[in-house]
Order: sequence, then structure tokens, then C-alpha cells
Amino acid sequence: MIMSGYEVLTRLFTATEVARLRDAVERVHADVVAAAEAGETRVTVWPDGHRLEEIGGTTIHWEPDAPGKAVRSLSPVSGMSPVLDALWTDERLTGPMAALLGVAEVGPFVAKLNFKRAGVGSEFAWHQDFPFWYCCAGDAAYDVATAIVMLDDNTVGNGAMTLIPGSHLAGPAPRDPADPTGLLVDPRAVDETAAVTVEAPAGSVLMFPGLMVHRSAPNRTATDRRSLLFCFQPAGRPELSALTYDADRLADLPSAQISAGRLHD
Repeated sequence: MIMSGYEVLTRLFTATEVARLRDAVERVHADVVAAAEAGETRVTVWPDGHRLEEIGGTTIHWEPDAPGKAVRSLSPVSGMSPVLDALWTDERLTGPMAALLGVAEVGPFVAKLNFKRAGVGSEFAWHQDFPFWYCCAGDAAYDVATAIVMLDDNTVGNGAMTLIPGSHLAGPAPRDPADPTGLLVDPRAVDETAAVTVEAPAGSVLMFPGLMVHRSAPNRTATDRRSLLFCFQPAGRPELSALTYDADRLADLPSAQISAGRLHD
């Protein structure tokens, strides 16, 4: 894992555990959506047109082009289900994550639910998680890594994660000048010939650091692809919910200017 930067733990959770997690996820989803429909919310529209709606301590990221209303993600979800919260201290996650981060003990940064619903789950372009976290946590963002718990089989057809192994070693990647959020990786800086799509059965876990360049394709199949994302950091640091997003920090990271066919930071 040191050079590639990622690890896949196949069937880390049993079928019974996965079923319990799915039930908890769908209850959280239903409660949040019902609260949003019934109560006053705060709506934010990002520069790329994506609509976010804050309600009950979490934020709904709606699918931008789906007919009707479909949830793309919920974040944060800590404290919304004891079944989900138990994963923060599950040694099957904390042990490998401590090894990945090179620390004795890990703690929570943020927990998130990702949904790629059947037929409408959208793609996510090449990116690193790091720039968003850096805008909140500064240099502490270098010490954040993600464990993705797969609640459904992940396949090429339903948008399984695609990674560029070793890309984390190059640090913050040049960003896409066409992206109004300033958070996506410039696709011209990505060596797609090295890309690996991680197909794995439900119950498997994919772990990688925040500097890993990755993307996911849309889900055009007839079944959902749901994921739990638990982002860990060294123990004792503030969680993402206690931090403030500051877009000005992006100026400290490499830009994505390309001139005469060459990348310049």
C-alpha cells in the first residue's frame, strides 16, 4: 500500500453487518429528507450549480440533473445513528487507518453517506479530497484519510471508484481552470493509463489518503450503489464540523495553468 497509496479489504464486513448498515443508512436518509421537506432549511448553490441544503446538522447534496429529487450525499452523519457511529471505534477500520496515517491512534474527521441511486447516480470528475479539507483544516488536512465501506457490490457499471495509484506522492495536483469551484483536478494532468477501477463486493472497504487522485463514473444500472465514508485523522484534532471553509486558502495550493503543453504550479 505504501507506493500505490490505497488498500482494499475484501468482505471486511459480513452480509449481516452490511444489511444492518444499509437499514441504518436508509433510515438516516429518510429522516433527513423528511425534515428538509417539513422544515426551514438553508440552501447554498455552489458556483458549478450544485445545490446543497442544510437541515438537522447535516447537508444534503442533491443530484444536479436527476428527475425529481435524489440525494447525492449527506454530510456529516456522525451522531445520526448508533449503528454508523460504532464504526468510528471498530478496530477493523481504526487499525489499518492508524497504519496508513503512521500514528498510534486515530480519531474522527467527518463521516459521510454517498448515494449513487439506480439510473441517476452522477459521475464525480477527477479530484483529490485534500483541497476541500485544506480550505477547512489547513496543513492538518495532510493527515486525513478515508475508509469507504461499500454497502453494495461495486462494479464498473455502477460507478465504482477509479484511482491513480501513487498519485498521492506528488502532493496537491494542478487544478482544473474550467472548474468554478477550484477543487477539481485538471484532467490534462491525470495519467489515465495508470488508472485502476476498484471492483469489490458489498462489505469491502477501500482506504486511501486525501491526496489520492480519483473519480467515479455514473450509475446507469438498475441497482443502487451506496457507500459510507469515514474520514480519519490523528486522535485529538477538531472534527470538520468545528472548522470553517475558507476558499482563499486555495491560493496556497498549485494552480492548473497549462502553457505550451506543459504544467506549471
